[in-house]
Amino acid sequence: MLISRRQFLYATGLLTLAPSISVTQLKDTYYEVLLRHTRWAETQYDATAKRYRRTDFGFAVVLGNAVLLTRGGYDAALAGVEKDVLREHTLATVRHFAASNVLAGGTEWGKTLFWDTTFQSYFVLAARLLWPDLDAPTRANVEAIARGQAEYTTSLGTGNDPRSGSWTPNGLTGGHRGDTKLEEMGVYAQALAPGLAWHGDGPGWREAFTRWSRNEAGLAAADLANPSTVDGVPISANTATNLHDTFIVENHGSFGPHYQEELWRTSGRNAVHFLLAGRPLPEVLTSQPNGELLWRTILATMSDAGEPLMPMVDDREHLYGRDIIPLAFRSTVLRDPMAARAEAALASRLLAYQAHPPVHRLAKFSGEAKYEPEARAELAISYLLHELRPPANPVSEKEFFTRAAITIDHGVDPGLLTHQSVAAWAGTVTKPGFTKFAWQPAHDDWLFKISGATPMLLPRAAVVERNIVVCKEVRDGFDATASLLRFADGFAGTATLPTGTIVCALPRPGRVDVHNLAMAGMPGLTGSRTYTGSAGRVTVQAREGFRVDELTFPAMTARHVRMIGVTPHPTYGYSLFDFEVDSAQGKPATASSFAPGFEPAKATDGDPATRWAVARAERGRADSWIAVDLGSATTVRRVRLRWETAAAGAYRIETSLDATTWTTVAEYPRPDLSTPGWLDVDGRAGFVARSAEPITVQGDTITVPAGLVEGYVRADLRAIAAQPAPECPPGVRASTADGFLSLFNLSGTDITGTVRLRGDRLYRGTQVTTAGGTDYALTLPAATARVEAPWFTANGIPPGITAIVHDARRVTFRGGPARFTLTHRNGFALPVVLGRAERTVTMPTAEAFPFDDLARGCVTFPNSVLPPGMSDPAAAVDGDRRTAWTPGRDGRMVVDLGAVHAIGDVSLKWTDGVPPPHTTTYSLDGRTYGAAATARYVAVSTRWRPGHASLRSVSVRR
Repeated sequence: MLISRRQFLYATGLLTLAPSISVTQLKDTYYEVLLRHTRWAETQYDATAKRYRRTDFGFAVVLGNAVLLTRGGYDAALAGVEKDVLREHTLATVRHFAASNVLAGGTEWGKTLFWDTTFQSYFVLAARLLWPDLDAPTRANVEAIARGQAEYTTSLGTGNDPRSGSWTPNGLTGGHRGDTKLEEMGVYAQALAPGLAWHGDGPGWREAFTRWSRNEAGLAAADLANPSTVDGVPISANTATNLHDTFIVENHGSFGPHYQEELWRTSGRNAVHFLLAGRPLPEVLTSQPNGELLWRTILATMSDAGEPLMPMVDDREHLYGRDIIPLAFRSTVLRDPMAARAEAALASRLLAYQAHPPVHRLAKFSGEAKYEPEARAELAISYLLHELRPPANPVSEKEFFTRAAITIDHGVDPGLLTHQSVAAWAGTVTKPGFTKFAWQPAHDDWLFKISGATPMLLPRAAVVERNIVVCKEVRDGFDATASLLRFADGFAGTATLPTGTIVCALPRPGRVDVHNLAMAGMPGLTGSRTYTGSAGRVTVQAREGFRVDELTFPAMTARHVRMIGVTPHPTYGYSLFDFEVDSAQGKPATASSFAPGFEPAKATDGDPATRWAVARAERGRADSWIAVDLGSATTVRRVRLRWETAAAGAYRIETSLDATTWTTVAEYPRPDLSTPGWLDVDGRAGFVARSAEPITVQGDTITVPAGLVEGYVRADLRAIAAQPAPECPPGVRASTADGFLSLFNLSGTDITGTVRLRGDRLYRGTQVTTAGGTDYALTLPAATARVEAPWFTANGIPPGITAIVHDARRVTFRGGPARFTLTHRNGFALPVVLGRAERTVTMPTAEAFPFDDLARGCVTFPNSVLPPGMSDPAAAVDGDRRTAWTPGRDGRMVVDLGAVHAIGDVSLKWTDGVPPPHTTTYSLDGRTYGAAATARYVAVSTRWRPGHASLRSVSVRR
């Protein structure tokens, strides 16, 4: 059989760049991935029982099989099994599990909402694809499953499934802390979809389906503000609270919002049944309450692979096979061009990802085996969605991240501050147990490890105070964030810039772990990482298998050699397969402790399969040791240690003549590179440290020193490091990275003073020019940080001139006479002649950022879905004079200010014409509105009729 050039490159491992896949190629890509995955699927076949296994729902592979058997050009060479054999295996499995389902009179599986109904949905869909090949009893059983599940789920009302134990949607109340109930409500909806799609409306089925579906993304403040109806029911009738008030779904066991995808994962499973059955989609699948604000937060955490950052329980991530279906649903059913681009980006990695060991699998970094058949099933559904509905035309990658760029503070409870820019993603994480500053230069989710409890830059201590500043383009003229975190023993500050650059003020050294492995076809994963600094360059090879350390030291005489631990593996302590001293093997060994069957002699017996391990009770002990007795005084100069998973993070090698007095001769880790000032990481990103201490690289770990550290995306780090750092008062750290002034007060008291800056940039506030720059007058409250934009440069300005930058449009100068050129950040230049009198200069083309308007750029309701006749109320807070909100008949809008504020003045500006009768009310919680001096939510209610003016802007001031 002839194979394509790409297939040849794939098979030989020579494919080194992930191909770009267009939306028209997605179906073919998914089909090929399913074919290759069949080799894994066949490992689930039990030749004795003559069907796929029940364990971990392995029989769910039948959906992928059904797609391959009924569509496309089956390729037995890729699948590893002849088509007739696959058909035989698949039909036998469908016959068996259709009969053994509880709803069809069996006892083996089914009916239980968590998680049988997920695999039941896949199973029914597979049977429908294979319907012509099924015998009459099997068809009857499949129909009984779909009908019976809908009847059973409806009979529960809003109560719990007694078969599902603790898994519950919590009635129609839901929940958003710790682990959202969005997924649980979605399971109730998906239990009903096959019955509705294939058998029409049973008593109460549709009402139950739409009720659960409407409430999946429930958030009271948004729902109560939305009079729109979906499937004939007002959104304001929703009762669930499954989202935080910033539209994020907090994930259990992580800081990331992965479970936010469940709205569209469930929708994809449900929609395909209706589409394949030829029935209209329920309105709730195409008009999803709060769906677009939920999607906005997904875009705010999107990687270059088209997936949301998804560090989860046990730090598992990169489950690419599971993440296609939400994007496929949004691309095909919702016709979303942003999702279409994200789907194409993720799909372009699938074949390369699949070829990486363990070969053929689709969820290879998962800790749960059930995800493999699930990933196969959902890839098959994604194929069908593209067959049944044409996808949207995707935006370009550049446009994608331009449109996705946003800063969001999700609040103290979720503990996540995010900044998506064109060049990078960054997040300040303060959720207990996950504290970190996470950074993805170029959105590359295979560069730095940010998942779960993985440490990154910030100390892993509990945050006792969190002060946050969020700058928005529409209100402040640029996107940025600044945070100052107080710990029990100090402070840390972080800032993110619109350029993708980060700035960290660290109280102690920070750690960054680097992904380093060989994955053919994945950009950047070539099996090594190259680090360059002023001290030289080093290439670190990817570590395959268990770690092996070879340490050499000056020759010396010793009889006893030992490894004494400093930092154990956090879970398992210490364990060694081999402890070799020079070439000596078989020598007696002793240890501080050992587990039964893992005695110290097993590390010196020369058998690579045996090992020493510390006693279970001693796993947390740092200074555990193992020692080798060479029998007599011997010249030694080298040790080799081959570790098991329980590898030491740090240890010493010591020698002795009498086993009493010990001398340290080597230590681990030894830096691969120690360089002052700056470090480039693989040409992809880098760090500049404003410290006398070096940046070090040890294996796949970078350690940056305490003090001020800047992170850049592809920059001339040598030149940046050569620029002088700002001179600051005690307790203050400052950076002028990319021209922005980042300021941090790392103390518990207010600080006033002067920050000495280099260059001719002028920042908001007061500064006096010097021979080489400016003296910036600083006032910074205790434990706070902020970012100032370089609105102006003053070329040729002499020393001694006072410049007061009022905003991004006006500057007042004193101290002339002087002549110079004032240039705005937007490029407009203006010659300035300053006499002895004060002069205020106004840039005619500039906006007066920042605006003292609490409403500008805020979230507004209704959002999705809008009532008939109403335009998007966001037009009233977007700062664009060309846009306006049309209320529609008796329309009402709500502005979410993001936090409770004292309300001083609310100003409404209407387009030309007669404004409608209107009132303004306020709320603290988004539920009850009235008159108030403080509020988070501001509502504008109208009695609008055709011919009335539209609302151009809502401005709220303190």
